[in-house]
Amino acid sequence: MIKISITLLILILIYFIFKNKFFSNKKINKIKNFKNKFTNKEAKIEKIFLRNNERLIKDPNIDLIIGLYEKESELTLKTNIHRARLAKFNKSKLNGEFIYKDLKGNIYKINNKKKEYI
Repeated sequence: MIKISITLLILILIYFIFKNKFFSNKKINKIKNFKNKFTNKEAKIEKIFLRNNERLIKDPNIDLIIGLYEKESELTLKTNIHRARLAKFNKSKLNGEFIYKDLKGNIYKINNKKKEYI
């Protein structure tokens, strides 16, 4: 009877030791991931780009320049910013020209004091 109780006690102790080790590792990993997220250079660079994009969306007078050799992801980002500015402010500056949106949703630009619908 004593042997059974001793082995049972040893098994319970082993269970609690392993249980604490696994849970403490998960907590440490979560803390490490949280720390790495804020000390990572890529995360800092990504925050800078997000702030720049917010600045571009808030001001329709800032020129968005779309070049011929830009990546597809940059093109979609800039066109989405352009569309958002048109929807919010009814005007946006793209490649040095202002593009406007009227009340009906038609898009136009002004050349020689005349509306030129696109």
